[in-house]
Parts: sequence; C-alpha cells; structure tokens
Amino acid sequence: MFAGKTWWITGASSGIGAALSEALARDGAKLILSGRNVDALNEVSARLGGNSLVLPFEATDYARIPALVEQAWAWSGRVDGLVNNAGISQRSLAVETVFEVYERIISVDLLAPIALTQALLPRMTAAGGGQLVAISSVAGIAGPPLRSAYSAAKAGIIGYHDSVRAETAHLGIRVLVVAPGSVKTNVSKNALDANAATRGVSDSVIDNGMEVSVAAGRIVEALRNGQRELILAEGMEAEIARLRRADPDKLFDLMVQLVAGGYAKQLGAEKS
Repeated sequence: MFAGKTWWITGASSGIGAALSEALARDGAKLILSGRNVDALNEVSARLGGNSLVLPFEATDYARIPALVEQAWAWSGRVDGLVNNAGISQRSLAVETVFEVYERIISVDLLAPIALTQALLPRMTAAGGGQLVAISSVAGIAGPPLRSAYSAAKAGIIGYHDSVRAETAHLGIRVLVVAPGSVKTNVSKNALDANAATRGVSDSVIDNGMEVSVAAGRIVEALRNGQRELILAEGMEAEIARLRRADPDKLFDLMVQLVAGGYAKQLGAEKS
C-alpha cells in the first residue's frame, strides 16, 4: 500500500510527524518532510536512509504554498498522501488570553493546512486520487479547559476534512481524521500561554502519554484498514470523545467540575 508512494508530512521534524515518517519509510514510502526546523528535518531524513525530500517552510507563508506544491509534485511526479500534522497548542483561560493567541493558533492549526490542501487537492483529483490525513485532537471533538483557541482550530480541521471527504470520495480521495489524546511530544512545552509566549514546560499527562511510535503505528494501521476517523486516545481521553457524542451534558458537567477543582492552577495556567 505504501511501497513506492510519495507522502508529504508537515510538522515532520519531531513528535508524531517524525515517527509517522519513519513508519511509512519502513513500508517503502518516499517522504517529503516539511516544517520550520531545517536541522531537525535533515536529521529525520538521514534516519530514513535518504529516500526523502526536505522541503522546509513556515506554515503560514501562504504565498509560497503554490510553488511548494509544484516542487513537491515534481520531485517524484505526484503526491499520493498528505499528512496535515503541523500545529501549536495552548494552555490558558479564555478570559485571560490575548487575541494574538487565537490569531496565531488558528493561522497555524487551521488556515495553514487548509491552504496546503486546497493547493494540492486539484492535482490529486486530476491524478486519480490520493490520501489525506488530518491530525486533529480529542480537543477538537470536545473542548477541554485551557484550550479554547486550540479546540476551535482542531474542530475546524475536523469539519473541513469531513466536507472534503464527502465532496471528493467519488474522485478517489480518501480522508482519515485522527484525534489524538495525550501523546508524548513537546506539544505542551511549545504551547502558548495567555500572553502568546511559549509556555516552556510540559504536563505530566503528556509526559506519561502514548509513545509516538505507538501513535504512528496505529495511524498506519488505520490507513491500511481504510478508516475515516481514528480516536487515538485511551482511558478518560477516549471516554471524553465518546461522551461528546453520546452524552454531552454529562461531559459538560465533568468539564465544569474539572475547572472548579483547580485544573488551571494545577497546570500553572491561571494568572495570580
């Protein structure tokens, strides 16, 4: 399924993106690796054995995207799969958060993947189809505290890709939306605080989360099985996603109780 196919992964320098690149390469795929950190992308490329193209860019440099799509497509004559993975998170109460946080997160997590997909999609459909993978979040299904901007963006990613799936299935486009819970990455450390500064510390739930290799393996398995949605979470996080659809009032009450119990203070996300 993956041998000889070309996959383009954003946010490929670390975390899920890097692990998924390695998993796909083991199955014979050719990789286009994108992100901002050129050195880290080159390190990932070296681990893949050289069958990859490092294509760095700033996710919100929308003006460059058409040229990047041309370059990516020309590398091997097509792009068979696109993984919209790049993103930034948040840890702050909405009432304390400056608007810049919303602008930055929605630009990176929502508008950037839409811009890239919109530029690539016509080529994919004209070539007979392809696979889109959107890395959303459980926070995009059920908005938890301290993540109002992140939840808004990740919910938008689900809605956009669900619409694209419906519109292009007959054109050969397959769409998998992945909603991870806590995966052991730098997502919390790199999150924005209420003033749009990088937080710089991680959460214990992230530090004890799913290993990225396990997450990548489950995504590959979902692709093999033709899944259209993957809740990549366990325990309470998986239950949160289930409750949002099955018993939303119970979930809303749980979230209120979480905040009332001092959740923001526990994460150091409430101003003193």
